Amino acid sequence: MTILVTRPSPAGDELVSRLRALGQVAYSFPLIEFSPGRQLDKLPAMLASLTAGDLVFLLSQHAIHFAHPQLNQNGFTWPASLCWFAIGRTTALAFHTVSHLPVRYPQDRETTEVLLQLPELQNLAGKRALILRGNGGRELLGDTLAARGAEVTFCECYQRSARIYDGTQEAFRWHERGITTLVVTSGEMLQQLYALIPQWYRKNWLLHCRLLVVSERLADLARELGWQDIRVADNADNDALLRALQ
Repeated sequence: MTILVTRPSPAGDELVSRLRALGQVAYSFPLIEFSPGRQLDKLPAMLASLTAGDLVFLLSQHAIHFAHPQLNQNGFTWPASLCWFAIGRTTALAFHTVSHLPVRYPQDRETTEVLLQLPELQNLAGKRALILRGNGGRELLGDTLAARGAEVTFCECYQRSARIYDGTQEAFRWHERGITTLVVTSGEMLQQLYALIPQWYRKNWLLHCRLLVVSERLADLARELGWQDIRVADNADNDALLRALQ
């Protein structure tokens, strides 16, 4: 088994290092990179406008990596009077590390659907909710919170952009290196990988690789694109990916 990890840095590099330490052959091939979001400078004012008991949602650790320095620069700390929610354990840990505040997150899977099952998110009449996220993404969280009575605002803390590669060159390189397993952690990256690889390599190599993804939704998308050997990790963090790869 030779593994290609498409996770962005630093998580992708960390997973590759851990796999190599276990004697696996693994390479990093990050498909996206991150930069500051268009609304990052508005974040201190957005947080200051919320009142005690209002809700803030952290949809990725990248939101925290960009938001924390921005708040520091403005002499602002994460307000303790707000109710903090994270998409999963990794993001919750990243937030708790910089804020030392309690944060709620779904225990079993890092998905919006599971987050929305938390008991305190069922009736939100009169509450305000601020969602810290990247550019684009699903609207499910915002739409559901609004339907449950919350007044929802978004703050784009970071931007994801595709890294530019020569598809033919990369396909030749990974095919030559005997890649048999692909790790892909978002639908956006799965479609990007599929589009990047020229048709011959796609048909003769890419779609024959075993694919490790992080949700059933992603597995469904992979099947639509033509993959057959698909495995779903029990979570989106590197620990869960490592368990699935072993």
